[in-house]
Amino acid sequence: MSPSPKERAQTERFAEIYQRSQLPVMKLVERSVCGCDYGGTSWTTREEADENAAQLGLGSGVRLLDLGSGSGWPALYWAQTTGCAVMLTDLPFDGLNLAARRAADDGLRESCYFAVASGAALPFPDGSFDAISHSDVLCCLPDKLEVLQACHGVLRQGARMVFSVISISPGLDETDYQRAVDSGPPFVEAEQDYPALLAQSGWVIDQRREVTDNFAATYSRLIDAEAGQVDALLELFGEAGLAERQVGQREKIRAISDGVLCREIFDVVRG
Repeated sequence: MSPSPKERAQTERFAEIYQRSQLPVMKLVERSVCGCDYGGTSWTTREEADENAAQLGLGSGVRLLDLGSGSGWPALYWAQTTGCAVMLTDLPFDGLNLAARRAADDGLRESCYFAVASGAALPFPDGSFDAISHSDVLCCLPDKLEVLQACHGVLRQGARMVFSVISISPGLDETDYQRAVDSGPPFVEAEQDYPALLAQSGWVIDQRREVTDNFAATYSRLIDAEAGQVDALLELFGEAGLAERQVGQREKIRAISDGVLCREIFDVVRG
């Protein structure tokens, strides 16, 4: 099936973000916010990445599949710190190209591999991997159930997938629901909640962690970090562009703080 105009626009948008994220000012902000400088687009902090690596049991000899890898965070970090072998996948070639360069610079050529692939149509045999990760990816994709089913197929029996996802809080009235849609990622809406989607696709939930407070703190650090780099950001975005960016950021932090958007981490086992 061909991607929709919204999906194509999303891919193009991320391609632009990946290129921009390599600029010195954006890496400086990223280090302040998440403790890394890969040009990541998720809200995964270094502390969270370390916790997820432990949950996945990453180490030498483990074959990890990372979906929506972008420019490599946190997959390349895990390859370097745990010794696991990583297959990085995404659709924008720009992000994966940057990840491949970073892997080479970090001496990870022997343990990192790259594939331009949709999460809903993974080009790997059944049982190819020992672990799967994706960081705030499902909320940016329309075909959530298909992605979860594809991941189930390529993971070996009894192995784990750990992923973070931003979603709309349950029980909202119409006004707050629309606030969540407007403030959240492009495909934040889901036909079913994530526990239902996971059960339908054959996954068993081991742990479900609520990390919305950490999300709010991370987003607040982003706003503070960018406030300290106004001159460089004005040069990058222009006056109108930066003003629009700041308005969007304020709307999003209010949505998170008011509880209309939430963020969770799921640790699931292939049933």
